Formats: sequence, C-alpha cells, structure tokens
Amino acid sequence: MNLQNDLLLRAARGEKVERTPVWMMRQAGRILAEYRAVREKAGSFIQLATTPELAAEVTIQPVDLLGVDAAIIFSDILVVPEGMGLPYEMVEQRGPVFPRTVRTSADLDSLRIADPEGDLGYVLEAIRIVKRDLNGRVPLIGFAGAPFTIFCYMTEGKGSKTFSVAKKLLYTDPEFSHALLQKITDSTIAYLKAQAVAGANLLQIFDSWAGILSPEQYRTFSLPYIKQICDAINEVPVTVFAKGAFFARKEIGALNCEVVGLDWNMDAAESRELIPDKTLQGNLDPCVLYATYDQIRAEVKKMVDLFGTQRYIANLGHGVYPDTDPDKVRCFIEAVKEYSAR
Repeated sequence: MNLQNDLLLRAARGEKVERTPVWMMRQAGRILAEYRAVREKAGSFIQLATTPELAAEVTIQPVDLLGVDAAIIFSDILVVPEGMGLPYEMVEQRGPVFPRTVRTSADLDSLRIADPEGDLGYVLEAIRIVKRDLNGRVPLIGFAGAPFTIFCYMTEGKGSKTFSVAKKLLYTDPEFSHALLQKITDSTIAYLKAQAVAGANLLQIFDSWAGILSPEQYRTFSLPYIKQICDAINEVPVTVFAKGAFFARKEIGALNCEVVGLDWNMDAAESRELIPDKTLQGNLDPCVLYATYDQIRAEVKKMVDLFGTQRYIANLGHGVYPDTDPDKVRCFIEAVKEYSAR
C-alpha cells in the first residue's frame, strides 16, 4: 500500500524530506478524553490492550485528533513475558505487577519462547485492523521492549527505581541472567518480525531501564541482545531508544538500525558527532508541554535548529505525561511542522 504521508519512513532511511516528521511516545493514551472513554468501555488496561478492535481504535485516535505523522500500535512491552508464560497485572496507581517472578533455573525452565500468532496474536490482529482503517494515511510503528528492560520486570516482579533484584542477578548469577536474556531475545525477534509481516512500517526497541546499568554492564547485558534483534530484522527500519544510556550512544549508533532515539539529557550536537550516519529521534523534555504556548514554540525552534530538518524525527525525550493538556501537545506538533518546513 502506498502511503499518503511517508515522511517518517523517508527520514528514517536518510532520504530528503520537505519537513521534519513528528510523533510522540505514549501519544495513544490518557492525554486524550477519547482514549479515556474507550479505556472505560474496555474495563481495564489489559482488556483494552488485548481486544484488537479497541486497541486499533485508540491507536488511530492521535492521527485524527493530534495530527501526528505516524501511529504507534497500542500495546505494552510486557506482553512478551506474558507470551512466554509469565502473566502480569496492571494495578491502578502502582503499574505492572507480576504475581510470579523468574529468579532461578527452574523458573527459567517453566518459560517458553513466545509464539507470535499463538501467544500474541491479538497484537498482530490489532496491527492488521489499524492498517486497514488507516488506509495508507500515515505509517504504523510497532515495538517491543529491549531484552534487559523486560528482564528487569520479569525478575523484580514490579516497577522499581533501582531494580536492585534484577541487577543483583547480573552479579550473582550471570549464567542465569544471560540464559533468560537470550530467551527474551528469541521471543522478541519472532514477535517483531511478525509485527512487520502484519503491517508495521517501522519497529522501535524501547530500552526503558538502560540508564540503571554501568557502561560495562550495558555492554555485557544489553547491547549484545539488542544487536541480535537489529541484525535479525531486515523487513522494515528499526529505531533503538535506550533511555539514560548517554554513555552508549556511539555503540548504539554502530548497531544495524536506521534511527537512534534520544532522551532529553542527550545533547543534539554531541549526539550528531557520535552518531554521524543515522537518523536521530527526539528529544524535547515532556515537561516543556506544561509551559506556555509561546515557550513551547520557542523550545521547538531551538530543538529543530540544533538537530536540523534532515535525518531527524521530532519527538519527546520520553513518553508524554498523562496530565498534559492536549492543546499543548497540538501546539508542539504544529510548531514542528511549521518551523521545519522552511
């Protein structure tokens, strides 16, 4: 299917664009009243994420309501451990919780390599519905969590500021840690390739907890597994977003990916120097969207000036916060479009 707006894909491939494409992480979510209405109808976050028709509906909302240049499938990075045999719950005010954790070889043996159609078919069906309903208006982004980030949740059992249980295992049982990371990686490769077959035009790998590792640990327990994923995917462009891994930008830039996502702590000029041959994505601080409209426009201008309009995808440095005013979000998106089309 020919896309009416293929700016994101051209920018990802390093081709010339008339203006900078823009989308936002967590754009399908609580900032929109329309999302909250569908979420209420679904009854729970997990019910929403596992009902393809509803997941597709909220995926498309930001395209209609905010004017972004791409949709990103509404799902969760934790569907992969669920597909491997480790179900999770989403607890209000607490976030994800795993009733059972993986900390021993026996726990590891109870897991399977996730089968995309059999275990995660609801995500693939949502992708197919979105592709049909978008009818070529904009590209669709698929995604998965990086193996280390998924490892954190599977071993810790919940969100954490330190993930000390997960990090302890890296020191005390590296053999187990590598075995679990490999199992997650194998599941993730199959899942992402299936997303591309279902219709995703670009795939993003989220290493949300990259920043809790030392550079040495990151090179041992995260990068090799992300490399395996990047090397395995040749169907569509790939973006690697490793939050907090400012120390690994050069190594991430050397991966077999097209786009490197940056958080707001990563300087634009320095990142261009470290990653000269890739498209960069990011990296406005989400808190800028609490500022005045004039401040938002000024910050966008500053950001676009620093990155340039080519080989660049405008985004936030992390997901948009749920209490952000949708009109401020629209201001951000329109400012990128207007200022970069010069």
